[in-house]
Amino acid sequence: MRIVLLFTAWLLSCGAIAAPGDIATLDRNTWPEKLDNPTLFDVASRAEILMFARGLLGTESMTEAALAQRLGLRTINLDAINSLRERLWQRLLAGYNFAQQSCDQDASFCFLVEDMATLREEAGKFQLGDDSYYIKWAEPSRIFHLQYLDELMRKAALSPQTTSEVDRFGDYERSGDAMHDRLFLLTFDSAANAQPDNANWLTEYLRKSNMSATFFMLGKDIQARLGERSAASLQASFSQQCVGVQGWEFRSHSHWQDWQDSVRRSADLVKNKLPENYVPLFRPPDGQRRSDAQDFFNSQGLQVALWDIDAQDGAGKLKGTASAQRVLTLMLLWRHGVINFNMKQDAVKTAMPWLITQTSQSGIGWEDCQDAFR
Repeated sequence: MRIVLLFTAWLLSCGAIAAPGDIATLDRNTWPEKLDNPTLFDVASRAEILMFARGLLGTESMTEAALAQRLGLRTINLDAINSLRERLWQRLLAGYNFAQQSCDQDASFCFLVEDMATLREEAGKFQLGDDSYYIKWAEPSRIFHLQYLDELMRKAALSPQTTSEVDRFGDYERSGDAMHDRLFLLTFDSAANAQPDNANWLTEYLRKSNMSATFFMLGKDIQARLGERSAASLQASFSQQCVGVQGWEFRSHSHWQDWQDSVRRSADLVKNKLPENYVPLFRPPDGQRRSDAQDFFNSQGLQVALWDIDAQDGAGKLKGTASAQRVLTLMLLWRHGVINFNMKQDAVKTAMPWLITQTSQSGIGWEDCQDAFR
């Protein structure tokens, strides 16, 4: 059994962190083991949890001014950041508790964590020795988690002026927080661009893999498809898959005067034309929505469907395997959740097969889209 050594200098200065706005990704080839059984998934999971927790702990001693400078912002919503950090700690503790259940099979990254205090203590002293079996992973992972943490904190810092998936406005909004350990839901967003639309390729790939996902479609895209083909043909395309809505067009639903009509028209269209596939879920574009919308969504019988794991594969962002490697790292970190890919980027055709192959023997499960958010 390999035990983590604790004798190397730890660089935590802001100078070692990439500039604000850099997207976090991690080359999984730096990790020396394949995730070809549940125990090795747990080993990698414990490592990512401890690395992220170390970075999270380091932000708590920063002043508001220093944190704003680190995030590249003039002003920040510190209360929102503190609320986010509290939720992150709760998820880290829950995840580590699950991950340490296999410590009797492989003791790597196993420490006595009984409660939040001991998790914080272990995170504070977590380091790898130069002769560690995992040393090539350590620094790239440290940078990844600092960048990823900054992504999350920046979103919290901008609220309520700019809302995002890290905000929570009520129990009508759902993410992957309550999912079972090792269980993940695949979802695919639309985007403002019309092409490429990889929905047909994705649905066929998923059916061949005996998997399902939720596709959040724009009303205008469904209408355009119906102008080219029959409703029966469209139903066949989404066979065994779920279809939610993302509004009539891809734009912020937080300041758009007609946002309610956008949601209502899209939901009515999908419900009427794809009754077997329709799920009463609204995915706000870029996570932007109003904080006072509960009554409207309740009246429409809709829930707001957020996400925990973002592939960051939109235009000008991560491509192909890089986005899949980011997703896999976050799957190890959070151990369950809703994954958000972009169906209108060709990167997804590379990312999906890579991700499914890498996790095929890791002991994870894929949630049936019809069972999600119930």
